[in-house]
Amino acid sequence: MMSSSSYLILLLVFNAYHFISSAVTTSIDCGASGSYTEGSIDWTGDEDLIQNGESIAVLSGIGLPRAMTTLRVFTTRKKNCYSIAAEKGTRYLLRATFYYGNYDSKSSPPVFDLQFDGNHWITVTTSMDTAIFHEVIYDAKGDDISVCVAQIFPNMFPFISAVEVRTLTPTMYNQVDANYGLILRRRVAFGTKDIVKYPDDNYDRIWFPAINSGIFTEATSSAIIANTLDDDPPTEVLRNAFMTQNTSTAIVLKANLPSMAVPILMNLYFSEVDVLDSTDERSFELYINDAIVSDPIIPPYGKAIQKYLKNFSASSNTSFYLGATSNSTLPPLINALEVFTITDLLTDGTSANDVGALGDLQKKFVKLQGWKGDPCLPSTFTWDWLNCSTTATPRVTALYLSGYDLSGSLPDFSFMDALETIELQNNSLNGPIPDFLGTLPKLKTLNLANNKFGGPVPSSLSKNTNLKLIVTGNPDLCASGKSCKTTNANTNTDTDTNTNSGTSTRKNKKKSNKLPATLGGAAAALVIFFVALGSLAILHQRRKSAAVAAAAATTGLATNKGGNGPNGGEAGLQMMGNAGRTVVNEFIVNAHDQSAVEAPNQMDHHQAHQGDHDTSSH
Repeated sequence: MMSSSSYLILLLVFNAYHFISSAVTTSIDCGASGSYTEGSIDWTGDEDLIQNGESIAVLSGIGLPRAMTTLRVFTTRKKNCYSIAAEKGTRYLLRATFYYGNYDSKSSPPVFDLQFDGNHWITVTTSMDTAIFHEVIYDAKGDDISVCVAQIFPNMFPFISAVEVRTLTPTMYNQVDANYGLILRRRVAFGTKDIVKYPDDNYDRIWFPAINSGIFTEATSSAIIANTLDDDPPTEVLRNAFMTQNTSTAIVLKANLPSMAVPILMNLYFSEVDVLDSTDERSFELYINDAIVSDPIIPPYGKAIQKYLKNFSASSNTSFYLGATSNSTLPPLINALEVFTITDLLTDGTSANDVGALGDLQKKFVKLQGWKGDPCLPSTFTWDWLNCSTTATPRVTALYLSGYDLSGSLPDFSFMDALETIELQNNSLNGPIPDFLGTLPKLKTLNLANNKFGGPVPSSLSKNTNLKLIVTGNPDLCASGKSCKTTNANTNTDTDTNTNSGTSTRKNKKKSNKLPATLGGAAAALVIFFVALGSLAILHQRRKSAAVAAAAATTGLATNKGGNGPNGGEAGLQMMGNAGRTVVNEFIVNAHDQSAVEAPNQMDHHQAHQGDHDTSSH
């Protein structure tokens, strides 16, 4: 049976293995294809991770890793981003590396901005023949993390050689609130001969050996060092140290800080490298600008201690050094040093509602999938086809997607309820105009011109007097003032839609045809009436002519061939017939117009007839 102590040791080993195996998370060789392993790290090319930019091979310098033999350069868009899956709340080390190598034969290393998760990281100044890398440590606030490069000067195109993400334990670098990030300024191991990294460092931190100009004594401990520090520096850096040659000489620490004062975190690691006699004592203090800021530091043998400095602002003019105490018999020493600047408060990013809706648009339209990273942040580097508010949590206020070669129907993005402008003209969008567009409370401009939309315009849009609506150039869209005949898929009944008002009125088929049938019956009755009237006139004229003829025969009067003769009577009949046909024809045309326009207003038969009478008499 396993003892409780053995079980505890096994559990600790398992947890350590878990963190070690999960620490090396993602390594992207930018501009490369395929995958490979180098230095115990698995690398993958970026061809399936990003759509924009150009992959370029670089003549790598001697001793540079394989990842520096390619890069990806970006000559378009405000910013270009890599998006990497993450776990919200997990602490990550994020590293971006840049090797120019005169890839463009211009001997002009560019300067550009580097960003992460919508936060400004640093302005990158690349070098002609030296690989430059930058690191940030922070807690992810979402389900993915982004690394972006952004152009800030004309003709200086940003590029990137490698992106690396490493998972840290929750106890590491927790000296600073999780709402802030730590940007690495210096990480150095004193007394080592070579760079210390993975697998010696479980989290693939890179510890550069300090340069000894001859004034320091280098020492290495033979002890097995028990490392229980929260920030878990590798044992290799704790076994080696720099020390001065006497107690009167201090160790000056170079922090690599900017000229302006910034808030910093400084981690200092100490472990005794010698077994001291009972008469020996190594004791020293940390000084800032000649002022003591620490208690006496006494490094233990076979173990390690960590001292840190936080809640302090410093610059390149600030001096840091370790000086021996008055009772110390041995000079000060140091094993390792880390210096970070502390970021501004990290953003929570663009509104989650807007991010989700933009994701739906990108899933629908492949043309939009090349944009990654935070849509609105940093504020001067929004996605090219967006406008955003400047609030603490930005909202998307405009979509500018004219001429983006979008086709198909529009997905629902109603959660973007801060939109004021939507420009979708000059695409190939089809289907009905979505009703949700009429629910956007702040929408002021909607341009849908020159697409393939069909059917009626929703009344929520056409009746919105505060909206500038443009729908020209959609041949299948109902024209204003004309009947829009569509089929109701649910009831299989016809739907008459007045597109002038945008209102769709569904009526029972029998009811909608009632007025035309009534008016048609009235028209038929009028035809019969006028025919009968004409017949009576003929009979009356013939009798009158016969009587006149008889009288003429009696009196000897000659027949008049003028207006009252047989020709005059036929002319009168012809005029009556033409007038009757004119009235009937105009009545039918107007009755048709009334069924399309006035029937929805429930006009009674008298009103419709009165309208017909007015029209025909005009």
